[in-house]
Amino acid sequence: MQMNEVKDELLSSDIRQLGRLLGDAIRNHLGDPAFERIEHVRQLAIRFRRDNDEAARAQLSDALQALSQEETTQLTRAFSYFSLLANIAEDQHHIRRTRAHLIAGSPPRQGSLSHAVGNVFDAGKADALEVFFEDAFVSPVFTAHPTEVQRKSIQNCQMAIARLLSERDRVQMTPEEAEQNEEALGRGIVTLWQTRLLRTSKLSVMDEVANGLSFYDHTILRELPKLYSSLETMLAQRDARWEDAELPNFMKVGSWIGGDRDGNPFVTADILRSTLQAQADKVLDFYLGELRKLASQLSLAQILNACSEPLRALAERSADASPHRVDEPYRRALHGIHARLDATRVVLSGKGKQADGVQPYAAAADLLADLDVVQHSLVSNGLRALARGRLRQLRRAVKVFGFSLAPLDLRQNSDVHERVVGELFAGAQPGLVYLDLDEEQRISLLLAELESPRLLTSPYAQYSEETTSELDIFRAVRAAHVKYGRESVPNCIISKAASVSDLLEVALLLKEVGLLRQDSREVGVNIIPLFETIDDLRAGPAIMARAFGLPFYRGLLASRADQQEVMLGYSDSNKDGGFLTSGWELYKAEIELVTVFKEYHIKLRLFHGRGGSVGRGGGPSYEAILAQPAGAVQGQIRLTEQGEVITAKYANPEVGRRNLEVLVAATIQSTLLPQAQLQPKASAGAGHLAAMEELSGTALNAYRDLVYGTEGFEQYFWESTVISEIAALNIGSRPASRKKSTSIEDLRAIPWVLSWAQCRLMLPGWFGFGSAVQAYLAAHPADGADVLRGMYTDWPFFTSLLSNMDMVLAKSDIAIAGKYAELVKDKALRDAIFTRIRAEYAATLDALKLITGQEELQQANPLMQRSIRNRFPYIDPLNHVQVELLKRFREGKQDAAARTGIHLSINGIAAGLRNSG
Repeated sequence: MQMNEVKDELLSSDIRQLGRLLGDAIRNHLGDPAFERIEHVRQLAIRFRRDNDEAARAQLSDALQALSQEETTQLTRAFSYFSLLANIAEDQHHIRRTRAHLIAGSPPRQGSLSHAVGNVFDAGKADALEVFFEDAFVSPVFTAHPTEVQRKSIQNCQMAIARLLSERDRVQMTPEEAEQNEEALGRGIVTLWQTRLLRTSKLSVMDEVANGLSFYDHTILRELPKLYSSLETMLAQRDARWEDAELPNFMKVGSWIGGDRDGNPFVTADILRSTLQAQADKVLDFYLGELRKLASQLSLAQILNACSEPLRALAERSADASPHRVDEPYRRALHGIHARLDATRVVLSGKGKQADGVQPYAAAADLLADLDVVQHSLVSNGLRALARGRLRQLRRAVKVFGFSLAPLDLRQNSDVHERVVGELFAGAQPGLVYLDLDEEQRISLLLAELESPRLLTSPYAQYSEETTSELDIFRAVRAAHVKYGRESVPNCIISKAASVSDLLEVALLLKEVGLLRQDSREVGVNIIPLFETIDDLRAGPAIMARAFGLPFYRGLLASRADQQEVMLGYSDSNKDGGFLTSGWELYKAEIELVTVFKEYHIKLRLFHGRGGSVGRGGGPSYEAILAQPAGAVQGQIRLTEQGEVITAKYANPEVGRRNLEVLVAATIQSTLLPQAQLQPKASAGAGHLAAMEELSGTALNAYRDLVYGTEGFEQYFWESTVISEIAALNIGSRPASRKKSTSIEDLRAIPWVLSWAQCRLMLPGWFGFGSAVQAYLAAHPADGADVLRGMYTDWPFFTSLLSNMDMVLAKSDIAIAGKYAELVKDKALRDAIFTRIRAEYAATLDALKLITGQEELQQANPLMQRSIRNRFPYIDPLNHVQVELLKRFREGKQDAAARTGIHLSINGIAAGLRNSG
């Protein structure tokens, strides 16, 4: 047995044990016949998947069709829960192998902080690190979208099981302890089995806020400060200049949850205020708990160790009059800090009761100043070790999280801003129809109004519900800046940005509520355009150049340290133009933006709106950052973390810490070690770029011809996927479409991708590539294949593109997709479209293997191959069940049990695929 197989045997053992315990729970709850029925289906699925046994496929189909509705629901639940347990086992195995690697003292792995820092020192660029951290900013941003199908209760059960598996790896157990662990695992799985998978009601925005904040409990509040400490220690061990140095706050975790209004009418000013209050309560509660623990630890008697005068003064100001602590100045000081923070929570979150005479903190900086007094006293009196424990982590937490926890972004569609501004102008200048003006007229009008001291709004005017709501949101932001500080809501993102006037409209709305001062041109938030469609990406650089050429806009940027953030939309550009063209247009847009920003001496920060699936820009973050064009990172990057990916990355603290490290490591590498291969090699670069342009053009035509140019494709999509059922599932607060229609143009990118993933076609992640390569080889018969292979070998952008597509194709199954195609009622339409899809799928597989030299999918990624081998026998039956349920449902058997069965299958397939939406 090879070494990797030995290591993976532990994973197989965990999966077998979890599966056995789940089987015990099923047998005890449903009885032996139900267990045997489920086990029979499992064995058939394994036989078919492992041996490609067509007889097993036929038997599997017959077995599933023979199930009653109740039996189908039982089977769907069983396989869904197994997928969840397989996820736990895989995550735990990843942690196990990482720890074994570190314990063995093996060389740092690529993507780790130690690997990145070591490379920088080895390259002789240690001096550049100090400059890097002074200006660096790395921020994953949590967003709430309708792809997270798991309930919070299910996640809690999973975490309890994960802790028990982790305990077995870390603790040398006695036989009795091992038996107790096994029993606890069994209880955990019984609890999981008896916990409802589906929500009975649709999530509210505040439900989403609560879910998002839970990841701070599990991971962010503790692991992010530890990351800073680990990096500081790592640097100090390599260079004495870093001894006792404290890094600037270069990394924060942001959020859209409670501030993203694009297509979500439920995000209001009240929701924004409630979100900020919930965030403040979360972080203040954490600080209070840490202060209590710290006070219990710092039981230092004054008679045994001196303290500084500032610390003594802090202790004297405390209301702690206990005679048992009269000679314990650190405890008394911390008691006073705790009392002031308690009073602060009353002010900021409305919880608790303020004690008489206790002054709340005006800002987080004041709390930090008091904690600094404690730290300096310990260090100056020879107790440096005590200052480097819990106190160090708490001080860093206060620096990073402040009193607002997470920077909350606003987002709204430019069409809404346009209508609101139009209504304000109509009220102030009767007869003026803003929407009828062309772009230059709008810019001229907006600039004149921005230069004017007057306000367009009047307290006596009656405005539409939309305009009132938008103004209320911005007023709530201004109030939040006063209450929590500017860092609480620092950004305003404009979806569907397509012109300079889109930027100026937001500036005008900010002026109306006092977030932009006309006299000083100081603006309280960053105005961030989001370029989403293919056309918008192509126009983006010119739009920014035009804006930079306006003195007023340049004045706004001067108040923001001459920095402009631009957001790039991966999801909608993919839905608009397909996988290959989306990736290429994003890459080109970045190159052109870098050029424009250099010309105008403006600092660029890119915000990557990536989804979880490859069809929405997903894929490994490390490779994605390293594959950015030269100058596109420069120490600063933001990127979205969406849907079920947040759970996969951050529910487990160790996995979460690793993902945070990966983002920092990739940003360091990309900024300080810009290798030549980040661009196509000079000798072949022009040819590679030209080839990519040619490939993209063909892929775009193939994709758009299918999706937007084929009569009946909309009908095919709605009938061959679970989009209708996804739209009805209680998995998010916003609707699946931007408008009340079935058009693909109006459909959100998230349910679009999730629907194709459910039917195992994954079309948004590959369609058009096969046609593009075929056309390129036909046009370049002599050297076409060599050019494409060279691009794959030498150009990280192209390598990453194909690597992601490889993963998508490995998770696809054209035979299963064909079962879904049979749901289309019109046979002629079904045959015409699915035949094209199947041909493109085959062409794409051939093209990928030709370029990469692989004989099978994921040949270079044994971890993914192992994952597919372990979990697909449990996903395949769910797909077959889902098709059968959809047939019954659409034939009129639409009772609650049928609906529940479909929703359970959606949940189970999404859990099994992990990055499906």
